[in-house]
Amino acid sequence: MARIIIADDDELVGEMARDALIAAGHGAGLVSNGADALKIIKARRPDLVILDCNMPELSGVLLVEELRRMPEYADLPVLMLTGRRSDRDEELARFAGANDYMKKPFDPDELVFRVEELLAAKR
Repeated sequence: MARIIIADDDELVGEMARDALIAAGHGAGLVSNGADALKIIKARRPDLVILDCNMPELSGVLLVEELRRMPEYADLPVLMLTGRRSDRDEELARFAGANDYMKKPFDPDELVFRVEELLAAKR
């Protein structure tokens, strides 16, 4: 079981992701902005983070850049789950430090598969 933080300002999308991960046996928590996600990550490091690109206070791209600058979080797996659909958006997210990129709408089973791949690669 992995501890996963999901940061998404779309409550319905966040709940779908959280529910799919919990059903797969993971512990998952949901916050609605990047600033709260950063506080939680610093308070207790998760095993993986799922971020939306567009969120209030601190975007997912800025958050992953911040995490990559901190040595203790430089290797934290980050999956971007976003409505941004262009190849350029994906390039920017990966350049910022995202390990994987999924576009909304998403298949919950594929989300679980990708999360488990990232966790396995980390081990």
